[in-house]
Amino acid sequence: MSHTIGIRQAQKLKTRQAFLDAALRLLENQSLSSLGLREVTRAVGVAPTAFYRHFADLAELGVALVEETLGSLHGLIAEILADTGDSEVRIDRTVDLIARHVREQPAHFRFIARERHGGVGPVRAAIASQLHGFAEEVTAALAREPVSEGWSEEDLRMLAGVYVEHMVMTASAFLSAHEAGESGESGEPGSSAEPDEEQIARTARDRLRLVSLGRRHWVARDPGHRPS
Repeated sequence: MSHTIGIRQAQKLKTRQAFLDAALRLLENQSLSSLGLREVTRAVGVAPTAFYRHFADLAELGVALVEETLGSLHGLIAEILADTGDSEVRIDRTVDLIARHVREQPAHFRFIARERHGGVGPVRAAIASQLHGFAEEVTAALAREPVSEGWSEEDLRMLAGVYVEHMVMTASAFLSAHEAGESGESGEPGSSAEPDEEQIARTARDRLRLVSLGRRHWVARDPGHRPS
């Protein structure tokens, strides 16, 4: 009996993943709000009623795609943050991590880029929650570093937000370069075409170095100060 249950559970997970994969393919050139449930079930080769055994609606499927794309990054980011200080090693590993994941999962990151400000509320909220989670992890890591001595929690959160927004911006740039490369539009330095991965990585590293430099010279504002 337990063997039969195990087979059924495996089949259920396989079908659920088939829905996610089919939706991701269909979302290559459209938003989630324009995707039809019948499109997804037709792509999987099942009846529309089968969809509801796995997801309440397409918004729930979208949230699952968010978790599939961003959820796995938490462990990798934690590994990078284990390196103390704004070292060149950390900067290189951060940029390499973003580039590798975008290269390996372009469809996933295209989905995130489109839906972060898209029309499906639960999906927007799920993306925001994941990014907030990244910021919390970065804040905690920054607080443990000697260079952060004397920093307020508010300032640490602000700096963490800068790092996370930089991560999102860099991922978007790598995605654009990947798409330009596929279409043959990637150009040489100085051209009007999309910059290539090497250029993007160099710019991303320089920006992180600039943030690190500013961090070392940051002077916290008086909490009671108000701009004149």
